[in-house]
Amino acid sequence: MKLEEKILSVAKDTISIEAKAIANLENLLSREFAQAVQCIFNSKGRVIITGIGKSAIIAGKIVATLNSTGTPAIFMHAADAIHGDLGTILKDDVVICISKSGDTPEIKVLVPLIKNFKNKIIAITGNKDSFLGQQSDFVLNAYVEKEACPNNLAPTTSTTAQLVLGDALAVCLLDLRGFSSNDFAKYHPGGALGKKLYLRVSDITSQNLKPRVSPETNVRDVIVEISEKMLGVAAVIEDEKIIGIITDGDIRRMLRNNEAFIHLTARDIMSKNPKTINQDAMAVDALDMLEEFKISQLIAQDGEKYAGVVHIHNLIREGII
Repeated sequence: MKLEEKILSVAKDTISIEAKAIANLENLLSREFAQAVQCIFNSKGRVIITGIGKSAIIAGKIVATLNSTGTPAIFMHAADAIHGDLGTILKDDVVICISKSGDTPEIKVLVPLIKNFKNKIIAITGNKDSFLGQQSDFVLNAYVEKEACPNNLAPTTSTTAQLVLGDALAVCLLDLRGFSSNDFAKYHPGGALGKKLYLRVSDITSQNLKPRVSPETNVRDVIVEISEKMLGVAAVIEDEKIIGIITDGDIRRMLRNNEAFIHLTARDIMSKNPKTINQDAMAVDALDMLEEFKISQLIAQDGEKYAGVVHIHNLIREGII
């Protein structure tokens, strides 16, 4: 077998093993999962998630997911907890302990200390009969038949299962809270994702010039207006209402079809019923329209008044695309 073929074979086996294990998690779900979700939802405190080794890394990711979807969460390393970080846990907090075996030395020391604080403990473990499983209030079964590692040693399938259960917790809590895209935007103000959730058409049009001509503007002046405003388009305005649009494409068609055009006006070459969008709409909605109609510009409106132009290059620059 060639080296490339061998690599692809191992990769496919890894994905197949993990996919089967994840699919089997559905069969392992019990009422305890629903009870654990309700426990977190009804808690007045935060979620403290702890683990050691690779489970600690998974714990950190679950913390990030919970925080970004409306459930306050904090990571506490299991080893650090028994050396002073137990002060992280407050009275009303719910503690999630993640451990494949459920029998690591750190977990055996940590769990009784948490129980002394009377905090509820949720276990995510591959062994519900372990020390952790027996001592927890709720057990989420993360059992996997084997690791993807050919030696069945390196945490691979097991950590993926932990991660999926964490995602399931977060999504269930998100659903119970009625967490909307507007809420999501509050926690993700940066980057392209944030912009898709909060950037509006008016935020773009306010940065652009507003090319406009009247129906009787001669073609020469129309071309000048389009060139100066650098958006490849001009709105045709009459009595403060949009009656048409002239694009670079309209200019090219006019030149192709008319040897003499100096006598033409905006009314003669404009396209009627241009595609428009309300300036309060989301920028991502403008993108959807541009893609649907295969055009490069949209006219923005404030009620029936002309508010400006959204160009696809604006959306590219903002990272929406």
